[in-house]
Amino acid sequence: MDKREKLLEILSPVLAVVAAFLVGGIFILIIGQNPLFIYGKLFSGTLGNPYGIAQVLFKATPLIFTGLAVAFAFRAGLFNIGAQGQLYMGAFLTAYLGFTLVNLPGFILIPLCILGGMIGGALWAAIPGILKAKRGAHEVITTIMMNFIALALTNYLVARHFHAPETVHTQAIAFSARIPRLSTIFPGLSGSPLNYSIFLALLACFIIYYILWKTSLGYELRAVGLNPFAAEYGGINIARSTILAMAISGALAGLVGVNYVMGYKYYFEQGFSGGVGFMGIAVALLGRNNPIGVILAALLFGLLSFGGLVINAYVPKELVEILQAIVIIFVIASSRPFREYLMRLKKRTLARGEQG
Repeated sequence: MDKREKLLEILSPVLAVVAAFLVGGIFILIIGQNPLFIYGKLFSGTLGNPYGIAQVLFKATPLIFTGLAVAFAFRAGLFNIGAQGQLYMGAFLTAYLGFTLVNLPGFILIPLCILGGMIGGALWAAIPGILKAKRGAHEVITTIMMNFIALALTNYLVARHFHAPETVHTQAIAFSARIPRLSTIFPGLSGSPLNYSIFLALLACFIIYYILWKTSLGYELRAVGLNPFAAEYGGINIARSTILAMAISGALAGLVGVNYVMGYKYYFEQGFSGGVGFMGIAVALLGRNNPIGVILAALLFGLLSFGGLVINAYVPKELVEILQAIVIIFVIASSRPFREYLMRLKKRTLARGEQG
């Protein structure tokens, strides 16, 4: 990739976001509002005060985990659509350990619950990885199916075996399993559920960056992602790399439960994630499958998510969902694979014209 291509790769997501806001402004005009006024309210309500910033960070935290999960799989040439199911399994196991091992001290129980979330997500993601490596089953199909199974399985376990009396959620986790909220240090953040899991998300980004670009494992996974045939010819075990990449991806998705179960509600319930597993795909695309880009993309979507509530008094909050969709469309349209596909399509069209 030459310098011009690298610059385009960096600038295209930025331009996609700018274009999305411009198109969003047209929709705002259509419903009879001033785009500058609405966008002003959006940014002042989210970034203009400590509580708003905290809420943006809280919304961004699970998106960092799922965006990183999808991006890691992408780097290995895999399309993990199953982050939603993986985060459910991870969050349930986190909650289960938290409300069963109540006699353990916090310095043991907290790491154990975090590890449990990673294991739950990793094992759930490893199944499609094994099916891909051993049977050739496409990971898009298998991960989508695993999402449905995870949803049904956790719903059954909560409803029939582990629910608190007269509720639709599990028992509360032990106090020793709960991680503090940042409002305990910064009183100005009072009322926000932002908790220490934001630091875990940032640490995960650093670790994944190090693995991908500073270790032999990362080199092997990226080589498989770029050209599996050449990687196999070079002695890389494709099956092992596929299973390992999916397991690590699932472990990252499984960490979403740390934010919700250990730092916010303190129990597991159905529907808690609000679709962040699927939003992680958009975060990975906008972040160009780079851990740093994932952080920035997650912050943007976190801003839009909380911003929808901020501007709801002036425009329908669904407008923000439209804006998110427009961002995704422009990001895909500006991506390198899509541009290469258009070039191939153009060449085939020209070749047919010359033959005709």
